[in-house]
Amino acid sequence: MIKGKTAAFHTLGCKVNQYDTQAMRERFEEAGVRTVGFDEHADIYVVNTCTVTGTGDKKSMQTIRRCHRQNPDAAIVVTGCLAQRAADELKLPGVRLVLGTQRRGEVVELLHQALAQDCALVAVESLRKAPFERLTVHAHEGHTRATMKIQEGCDRWCTYCIIPSVRGPIRSRPLDEIRAEAQSLAQAGFMEVVLTGIHLTSYGRDTGNETLLDAIRAVHEVDGIRRIRLGSLEPVIVTPEFVSGLMQLPKVCHQFHLALQSGSDTVLARMRRRYTSGEFLAACALLRGAFEDCALTTDAMTGFPGETEQEFLETCETSRSAGFARMHVFPYSEREGTKAALMEGSVPRHVREERARRLIALGHELEAAALASRVGREEEVLVEEIDAQGCGTGYTGGYMRVSVPGAQADTIVRVRISGVQDGGLLGEIME
Repeated sequence: MIKGKTAAFHTLGCKVNQYDTQAMRERFEEAGVRTVGFDEHADIYVVNTCTVTGTGDKKSMQTIRRCHRQNPDAAIVVTGCLAQRAADELKLPGVRLVLGTQRRGEVVELLHQALAQDCALVAVESLRKAPFERLTVHAHEGHTRATMKIQEGCDRWCTYCIIPSVRGPIRSRPLDEIRAEAQSLAQAGFMEVVLTGIHLTSYGRDTGNETLLDAIRAVHEVDGIRRIRLGSLEPVIVTPEFVSGLMQLPKVCHQFHLALQSGSDTVLARMRRRYTSGEFLAACALLRGAFEDCALTTDAMTGFPGETEQEFLETCETSRSAGFARMHVFPYSEREGTKAALMEGSVPRHVREERARRLIALGHELEAAALASRVGREEEVLVEEIDAQGCGTGYTGGYMRVSVPGAQADTIVRVRISGVQDGGLLGEIME
């Protein structure tokens, strides 16, 4: 019924969603469906939604409606976190299948069923006892870096976060499956693998048999994989034992994304984040002490309920002390069903946004300092593409973009950083 047709895919949100979309894309391609660009006329549109913020909800709905405008006769598949949370709201014109955050591996069969019955099928299920969904991927957009999902779900229940209710409990991917997919990706030519999950820090806690270090080691053993990059981590995982383990694994990139959210202890307590600003900075110091070329990145939120100007300034001071190489800053967004949505002391939206702009400006200042500190250093750059001027561009282990004249794509070259250029670095190939 769908063989020979065209499909377009659009992903909103995190790297986990990107992985899930690629897995579904491969299912359609195996069924004889040809992939086209999302701006093109397609017979099938797959929209993988996000609901972490109100903006994610809005963009998801806009994208679905855009698909119907592009081709009113198209079959639209809606999946992801918004679909899990609000399936009934997604029975929009053109939508033939609504999936949540399970059964993505059955997307082709379920769409066949919906089309055969000429109906809008909702296949969203409870996540209470959901297993780890065995999705696999064999390719990614680009040729050098691949994302691998090794963990699903979260049980932290931070007061602002809706994710535990739309992603379910912690589930960890078995080590043999992780190793097998890493081998498949290496054979396909990928040199860097990004290990990701909804709450990566919790890997193995559901089984009690493995830890995140075990998962990293499983990928590290695979010939052909030259780099391993870690997704977002909680600072609580950064113990002397964890850092010592990483030091024995030379393929691990020395860029670590530690989710700060707030640098104020009183706000962190209201968020139920389970660490203090001092403990966060101690984790940063532990990583910097172990890895001289360490680059730290983070997420931070402004305008959480009750946040005072002084608490906001504490976040600025903690961020400055951490010396982040990059910051992702966003204003707080109420999520129905979370404890924070019921808290008193709502911060006016214009104040949330004004504080976000100030923190973004600080992030740019810190990023400029981090880039400048690299000048004169030797770095290995994974060259991913050749730009319009014929110059190679790629990333260091610290995830800093470098322009390398004379470099070839899909190679790792050793360069000396000669300067800062257009928000990135300029490197010269070393003989």
